[in-house]
Amino acid sequence: MATGPAAGSASAATVEHKQAPGAMIASAAIVPPGSTFYYLSGATAAPINPADTDSADAYGDTEAQAMSIFTKMKAQLADMGLTMGDVVKLTVFLVGDPKNGGKMDRDGLTRAYKTFFGTADQPNLPTRSAFQIAALARPQQLIEIEGIAAKAP
Repeated sequence: MATGPAAGSASAATVEHKQAPGAMIASAAIVPPGSTFYYLSGATAAPINPADTDSADAYGDTEAQAMSIFTKMKAQLADMGLTMGDVVKLTVFLVGDPKNGGKMDRDGLTRAYKTFFGTADQPNLPTRSAFQIAALARPQQLIEIEGIAAKAP
């Protein structure tokens, strides 16, 4: 669902999220002049068991880690007066999961993503890139997400 003025309209400036029907990410985000951008540093998951951050399951699987990161992102945005609907770009770094044959768990990411984006309460979808990388700072971390949000004047 795209937000903002209809194509070709010159009405009030809003951020538009363009997407094809049925797509789970936006194909483009159109940010009008004068908008404020918010660049969110890459975040990793909080440990599920802070007392044992070196264990293999300290941070959970990719889905659990993505849920943790998106929850932190939502709170960070709220502190700035923004919502997840203001996110226009996500860059996702995924480590190959040994439990997934060394491949990134895109399905786990997608399940978590769909609880924050493209919902009835928050229909906006950001643009997104996802990459498999060799490693993150801790061997138990499987995902890091950075974001860009924009607010029209």
